[in-house]
Amino acid sequence: MALLASANKTAFISGSARNIGRAIALRLARDGCNIIVNGSRDRDACERVAAEAREAGVDAMVVMGNVGSSADVRRMAGEALERFGRVDILVNNAAIRPQKKLLEMSDDDWDQVISVDLNGAFYLSRAFLPGMVEAGWGRIVNMAGMNAIHGYAGRAPVSAAKHGVWGLTKALGKEFAPAGITTNVISPGPIRPEETDAEHAEHIRSQLSRIPVGRLGEASDIAAMVSLLCSDEGGFVCSQMIAVNGGTET
Repeated sequence: MALLASANKTAFISGSARNIGRAIALRLARDGCNIIVNGSRDRDACERVAAEAREAGVDAMVVMGNVGSSADVRRMAGEALERFGRVDILVNNAAIRPQKKLLEMSDDDWDQVISVDLNGAFYLSRAFLPGMVEAGWGRIVNMAGMNAIHGYAGRAPVSAAKHGVWGLTKALGKEFAPAGITTNVISPGPIRPEETDAEHAEHIRSQLSRIPVGRLGEASDIAAMVSLLCSDEGGFVCSQMIAVNGGTET
């Protein structure tokens, strides 16, 4: 059952062509939200998600661009606001997680991760918060990650960026909760992967023994938590990091 008190809200989900982002977009569509699908490369995949969202009876559009680029975000926000007038729900899901040893990392390697994984959440929040403030209602859900918060060997900028997202979440919550806007961050545990990346899929499956509930998470588990946080029923949850990880210790 949809948790949103009213339909016709609009949600922007970055990185929503596949996996967790796709699941979130389709869950919010079933909740009655118009959907803005975002990706940086695969427009066909984004269009497929938008088509699936429309099957739930809502409107949907695709905006392509790099969330780590301030100029791209301004353009994408302009397209979204021209179509829908306001974005009520922002899910900052887009991220990159390259593996590279710190002493082999260039400035550009570091900056690219920080731009997408941290700056993107800032750029998008800045773009859509004015409409939320004007409406007196809004939801921002950021994404961290169990391993990023615990600390990655070989993924230092990912850990640094996601800790920054955690700090941004707390700051936005304090600043904008009085205006009716909540901000939270979800830290997913091991989520069943797409089998296209065999090495990553095997890594995720190897963590099964660490999960007390005895199964890998599904993208739909994360989407269900997003749905709750974006509902009126979730309105008393703010500035929190919520681990959706089957009880896995971090």
